[in-house]
Amino acid sequence: MLESSLQQHKIPMAVAMAATSSKITYTGVFGMRDSKSGVAVTPESIFMIASMTKPVTSVAAMQLVEQGKLKLDEPASTYIPELGTLQVLHGFDAGTGKPILKPATKPVTLRRLLTHTSGFVYDTWDGDLLRYEKETGASFPLGTVAPLTPLMFEPGTRWQYGTSADWSGRLVETVSGLTLEQYFQKNILEPLGMHDTSFLVPEAKFDRLVSEYSREPVGGPLVENPRTLPKPPKAFNGGGGLYSTAPDYVRFMQMILRKGRAPNGQQILQPKTVDMMATIQTGELSAGKLKTVRPNISSDVDFHPGFKDGFGFGFLINSTAYEGRRSAGSLAWAGVANTYFWIDPRKGVAGVIMMQYLPFADQEALAVLGDFERAVYAS
Repeated sequence: MLESSLQQHKIPMAVAMAATSSKITYTGVFGMRDSKSGVAVTPESIFMIASMTKPVTSVAAMQLVEQGKLKLDEPASTYIPELGTLQVLHGFDAGTGKPILKPATKPVTLRRLLTHTSGFVYDTWDGDLLRYEKETGASFPLGTVAPLTPLMFEPGTRWQYGTSADWSGRLVETVSGLTLEQYFQKNILEPLGMHDTSFLVPEAKFDRLVSEYSREPVGGPLVENPRTLPKPPKAFNGGGGLYSTAPDYVRFMQMILRKGRAPNGQQILQPKTVDMMATIQTGELSAGKLKTVRPNISSDVDFHPGFKDGFGFGFLINSTAYEGRRSAGSLAWAGVANTYFWIDPRKGVAGVIMMQYLPFADQEALAVLGDFERAVYAS
């Protein structure tokens, strides 16, 4: 099924895996690492997982909440003073076009960062921030770590995807005294046996890194970018930046299915913390639907057309089941280069599929995800 779906949707390569809390139930690998070498993709192929970093950052932050080192509802400015002087954009002056900024009246908190209700946004899906950049000459390209942008709304009043997780990551670094790479390795990745997940790709693993592609022009065919060894980042970003493999990410998802327990028996998180992360924390606010203003980076995003989803701590949560697919109350998110996962606590199933191209939420990629997920549940 997956093979024919990938051919039909003209996607050059993918790795897909499904699992229960204790075992791998399916592994599929398709295509070539790149178009020139003739090297086939394997389960150990390394992908840029981008925003699939965010749930890992959320786990790190919640570990510090469990230890009493962070609180969900205290102002984040307690630890990062610049978050105490944020301004909110209130439109643009009709005459001059200059941005109208007023001090925020509500604090940015860890809860608001973990749920994307902080007011921090990405310009990929927010025309106001894009216009602010044009009017002021500021620039915050995707991947900039924790840019100090104005908030686009008062904290807690809306859901909008953005750089919130960058700031969650900065909180983890500030409170723990470790870099995010050090913190992740010590407290999450090593205990889970995720030996191929890191912000750094060493030269020894370069052979396993897959090529990235992009649609050029928008809506056109996929064009391959040259495969190069990623430079070590100047700063580690809780919002994106990890490289990983499908088997490694399955270990992370299985930990969530096992209520925080690692294969070696270590509790990465307490069961009640996992339950909190897996509960909608955004009330009546609708989450997960985004209108693109940068179609070369992302298409419009609506994973669950016709339904209102919510957000937990680090995960999109659907309150209604997908027909023939994941149950109500499943957790999910994705990476900008079309990597996707879901965790279904009700059925005890999780799945991940990794492709590697822009734009995000491309209709062809979403069709393959849907075909894969239906096949997992049908079996």
